Formats: sequence, structure tokens, C-alpha cells
Amino acid sequence: MINSLIDNLNLNARDLAIRWKDKIRQIPHLTNYNNLDDETLIESMLSLFPLVARTLDRGLDRSLVGGTFVNLGKEQMHKSFPISEVIYGINIVQQTIIEYIMSDFIFDNPLQMYAAMGMIMKISELFLLGCFYLTKGFLEATYTSLNSTEAVSEDILKKYFRDDFFFKRN
Repeated sequence: MINSLIDNLNLNARDLAIRWKDKIRQIPHLTNYNNLDDETLIESMLSLFPLVARTLDRGLDRSLVGGTFVNLGKEQMHKSFPISEVIYGINIVQQTIIEYIMSDFIFDNPLQMYAAMGMIMKISELFLLGCFYLTKGFLEATYTSLNSTEAVSEDILKKYFRDDFFFKRN
């Protein structure tokens, strides 16, 4: 069953991204996402479905997950998305995958249902870690932007950005 799910996440990534887009369109307060055209919206999260497949296949690779989500956080900050909306969008990706597992797969016995629950736990762990890195990327891009373009002093930035970014001096 896990191999089938991995294959489906890779082969049907676009269909799953369309499901995600449809969910986003039903949430009116996700204004930045809803201001995007359908194709741009679909493309914005398309890469996450194969990432989930790879994680289920090979295990949780913190550097891959971290890099992907840090970059996503930075991109969304530069596009002027609020962090709350980005995290909600990621939560909807997770929800889309879990609903896909529960609705599109037929479980013949309790063992398969138990295996599905295990996969859902791994997916939840991936997205929890992803939100951590997404927030770090978003805050790092904000810190950099304020430091370079807004000329906010280093002392003020250190006061409000206590996170340990990779480039930040101690």
C-alpha cells in the first residue's frame, strides 16, 4: 500500500495540487492565494506532493525538507504573503493528502488501516517540521529585508528577531 501511495503522490501530484487549489478557493480569507490565477496557484504547491512521496519512500531528510520549506517561506515573504496565510496553505496541503489517503484507498483489512495511520503520522511529522522551517525562512527573509532595504539597526533587529538564522552574528 505504501508503494502505491508513493507512486500516486508522484504521478498524480498535479491532480492533488488541483484539489488543494479547490480547497483554497473555498476559504475567502486566504486573499493572497485567492488573488492568484489557477495555474499559478497550482504551481505554488505542486512540488510538495513529490516531497511527501520521497519522505515516505526514503525517510525524513531534514536537509531536503528544511531547504524546501525555508525557500518556500522566503519566496512567500518576498511575494508579500502573511506568514499566517502561508502556514494555513501548507496545512491545507497536508489535509488534502490525508483526505486522499482516506478516500481514494480501499483498506481490505485492519493491518492496511494501521499502515495508513502510520503513513498519516509520518506525513504529519513532515508538515510540522516543514512549518518550522517555513517560519524560519520567512523570518530570515524579513530580517534580511529590514536590515538591507529598510535600514533598521542591527540592535533593533536582534531585539525582535531572536531566531538563530544561519548568517546572523552573535
